[in-house]
Amino acid sequence: MAKIAVEKPFDDVKQALEEKGHEVKMFESDEKVSGYDFGVIRALSDVNVDQYDFPIVSIKGNSVQEIVDDVEKRLAR
Repeated sequence: MAKIAVEKPFDDVKQALEEKGHEVKMFESDEKVSGYDFGVIRALSDVNVDQYDFPIVSIKGNSVQEIVDDVEKRLAR
């Protein structure tokens, strides 16, 4: 499955993605991460959108299930 980076402290998102078979690593918001298939972050902004070399989805306003569904739908493309 996919290699996914999840911003701390969202352990529930990490666990849900791992249950779907993905390899998940937690990272700090100011940590430089690269080499992932996808990322899940707290919120998108003009400042952080260019920080990652992989597609990202925002946690803001979404349930864990909505995040997992969005990630899997976008990975399937």
